Amino acid sequence: MAKKKVAAGLPSKQDILNYIAENPGKVGKREIAKAFGLGPELRIALKGLLRALKAEGDITQSHGKRITPKDELPEVCLIDIVKLGRDGDLLGRPVEWTGEGEAPRIMFEVGGKQRRRELADVGVGDRVLARLSRTGKTRYVGRVMKRLEKEEQPVLGVFTLTENGEGRLQPTDKKVRHEYVIAPEHRGDAKPGEIVVAQPMQGRRFGLKTAKITEVIGSSTDPRALSLIAIHTLGIPTRFSDAALEQAKKAKAVGLGKRDDLRDIPLITIDPEDARDHDDAVFAEPDDDPKNPGGWHAIVAIADVAHYVQPGSALDHDARQRGNSTYFPDRVVPMLPEALSADLCSLVEHKDRACMAVHLWFDAEGNKLRHKFVRGLMRCAAGLNYGQVQRAIDGEPDETSLPFLEPVLKPLYACHAAVNKARAARQPLAINAPERRVLIGKDGHIAAIKPREHMLSHQVIEDFMIAANVAAAEELEKRKQPCMYRVHEQPSDEKIDSLRKFLATLDYRLAQGQGLRPMHFNAILEAAKGSEHERLINEVVLRSQMQATYSPDNRGHFGLNLNKYAHFTSPIRRYADVLVHRALIRGLGLGEDGLPPEDDEHFEGIAEHISLTERRSMQAERDALNRFVAAFMADHVGAEFESRITGVTRFGLFVELDETGADGFVPISTLGDDYYEHDEAHRALVGKRTRKRYRLGDSLTVLLAEATPVTGGLRFEIVGRSGGEQCPRRPQGHKPKIVPPKPTNRAPWSKHRSKKRR
Repeated sequence: MAKKKVAAGLPSKQDILNYIAENPGKVGKREIAKAFGLGPELRIALKGLLRALKAEGDITQSHGKRITPKDELPEVCLIDIVKLGRDGDLLGRPVEWTGEGEAPRIMFEVGGKQRRRELADVGVGDRVLARLSRTGKTRYVGRVMKRLEKEEQPVLGVFTLTENGEGRLQPTDKKVRHEYVIAPEHRGDAKPGEIVVAQPMQGRRFGLKTAKITEVIGSSTDPRALSLIAIHTLGIPTRFSDAALEQAKKAKAVGLGKRDDLRDIPLITIDPEDARDHDDAVFAEPDDDPKNPGGWHAIVAIADVAHYVQPGSALDHDARQRGNSTYFPDRVVPMLPEALSADLCSLVEHKDRACMAVHLWFDAEGNKLRHKFVRGLMRCAAGLNYGQVQRAIDGEPDETSLPFLEPVLKPLYACHAAVNKARAARQPLAINAPERRVLIGKDGHIAAIKPREHMLSHQVIEDFMIAANVAAAEELEKRKQPCMYRVHEQPSDEKIDSLRKFLATLDYRLAQGQGLRPMHFNAILEAAKGSEHERLINEVVLRSQMQATYSPDNRGHFGLNLNKYAHFTSPIRRYADVLVHRALIRGLGLGEDGLPPEDDEHFEGIAEHISLTERRSMQAERDALNRFVAAFMADHVGAEFESRITGVTRFGLFVELDETGADGFVPISTLGDDYYEHDEAHRALVGKRTRKRYRLGDSLTVLLAEATPVTGGLRFEIVGRSGGEQCPRRPQGHKPKIVPPKPTNRAPWSKHRSKKRR
């Protein structure tokens, strides 16, 4: 490290930052003092200067006193293990991060330099001291130095008794790989077969750990318990504070006052049959402006939740804590108390309801010409569902939809036909990802699992909601108000590179260059339509995308191909929408209950919080759905099903059943008399001796060997396959890298998309 020439005395902060940037690696106070020729008399002053740089967030300092720039992680760092990758590698993130943007992700390669015994006791939820090596701009590979002990969290599980009467707790979380011993004095009133919460105890060094039961949830055979497991496991709040409930109870319907009177306009709601709340209503008519021939005027009216949920109130606190509503097959955990979510805020038919509405004007090609936001009072003319509306348009109206067919539904579809032209020109990402619909019987058990039908009526509502959301973002930017944007960034270079290489193995070419847009992915999806690879390519393109988040900084929405986008249309179930409503109220001068100035500076923290609560809800919904499906499939153990491979790991295959969409796992140990290598580039398992190949997207006939409703696990065994493509022989002298298989308890991967997530 060369000595720096500076004026006598201490270097400036910028001099120190420049030196650190020019000398990545082992830079500490001693190296800085030596580089700038600082004597002992200036060491204390240098220490203070470094302390100031750290406090200002310009540098970070590791446990070894090494200094790094704020956007880099130190060589040794505290890491929280956050999840398991699809290939079985552990993924983590730094405990502290002062850089800009999201914290880097750290991968701990199970099959790499890290020895297995060093990772044997490390799992999701653990905190480790790790040595890091940088492999990309935001990517690091970690090596565990030490697993740090921390207070164990309560465990949810099923209480059982062994043959000799010893109490055991079987955790419901598949990532917890061991049982707990429950001593007689620690069982309370729990009975065998009940789902309980237990607190792990200290003291036993060898054998199974011990725990004490602190709460009984209910019988594991009760289907209602399956949602409760997900709720308890992920810590989703289920109880409102007394103050919030009291505020909701005292809330009253809104009068007209200074609001725009929209009650004579036949606004209607269109929702799923099982919708539990109604927060958006629509109407459309031809534009009577002679300057806009063939144009349209539409209204999107949204529940005025901001009127009832005042900033800083108990209702506001509870709603922010939840972040969003969480939906399960048999229940909903609402963001707002039922008195609001299902009544006063819900746009139920034939009742006056407060709303925030946006008037939208489109030209004949569906391009939005202008918009106008108002605070109004509406009366829903009819509450219809998607199926009703589509059947009415297709010539089969029922008694409820018939009166609205000519005056409301046909103009709505005609307006959408224009809007759809603009959508087609914009080319949003057109991934076809089928959804499952779980039908619950009166006894609380699953009656059937069916694919969710996608009708044109879904697209009609979706496109009007998107238009309203764009208008909200544009209006807030125009008014220079804070905006909680819905951000979806373009895929990372690493994901694009991996996708491009895989598509090449199927003879599909993804455009080169840095300027990839949704249209480039759509070209691949269109080329695959009708081919044997159609579902597979939709799957891999979907997995290559980033996850949408919330942010006060506008970074656009890649999937929708929009420059400005915010969530405005679902304030009953999303806190982000409530913030957007408040900002509009303040910016447009529509009342005294707008966004308070002190909230402006908290938008970044709120964005991170509600992004996390959304991911928590999505995980809970997936977990509960998997448990319901496992309960449904438990009666079919031993039966055979047609399936396809949806995931390939070192440990086995993930499969999805064609008929029900149920996800399960085929352990590598059941694949037969051979040793299988993981071919990551081709996303396949290949037999070392037989060259038999199991590849992502392959069709298989599988036998259901085991179903565990409490964990949501399904285990399958392969009994047949179609195709049976052989892997080409490797050149002579090639020595493949063999990765020994390792058993896994990874949860099945499943998809879930709905309009509340977009």
